[in-house]
Amino acid sequence: MWKKKIVLSFLFYLISALGISLTIQAGIGVSSFNAFNVTFATLTHLKVGTVTTAINFAFLGTCWLLDQQRKIQDYLIILVALIGFGFVINFFLYQLFGSLVFQNYLVKIVLFILGTIIAGIGTGQVVALGVLQFPIEKFCTLISERTRYSFQFYRYLVDIFCVSLALGLSISYHLPIFVREGTVISLFLLSWVISWSRKRGQQRILRIQIKKLESE
Repeated sequence: MWKKKIVLSFLFYLISALGISLTIQAGIGVSSFNAFNVTFATLTHLKVGTVTTAINFAFLGTCWLLDQQRKIQDYLIILVALIGFGFVINFFLYQLFGSLVFQNYLVKIVLFILGTIIAGIGTGQVVALGVLQFPIEKFCTLISERTRYSFQFYRYLVDIFCVSLALGLSISYHLPIFVREGTVISLFLLSWVISWSRKRGQQRILRIQIKKLESE
């Protein structure tokens, strides 16, 4: 069962990366965290997936230092998943979607919403399976356990920091602004889809466990 969960978690991790790629390709702005990643990638001429993986590595390293119950196996699995995550983003953005240009604004909106839904479903299923974690969420959980502030407080704080940094870099270095209408759409839609997907995943796992108990 654990091995199956690992495989499914990797699959949904990569599905989430596909969704993120679509939101970036839409060109109407991206989520708060990805706004910083795309801005920094534009500034440094690095690929977005590479920057995303590097930033996640930084959060994962911080989690390792904070986590008093850390298990090297769990962190190695997340490390491998993050490498695949960045690879998939780069593949879709620069190989599969690289030559595609969308001029129609309505098409861009639809593409962004589709990408957000796909990313949300993938993320929600990963959370429901409970084997892999996204480094930012793990970081916020660990910090909240050590302070009087909630997970949500720190998660929003990370979002605000990423948006501020993205805007600051764009203004300072005259880069395109990636905090746009897509960022607002993501703010409301992504959390809802993740929550919906997580609940569906947990219900599915519960049904499987009940059937297993009944068959014994």
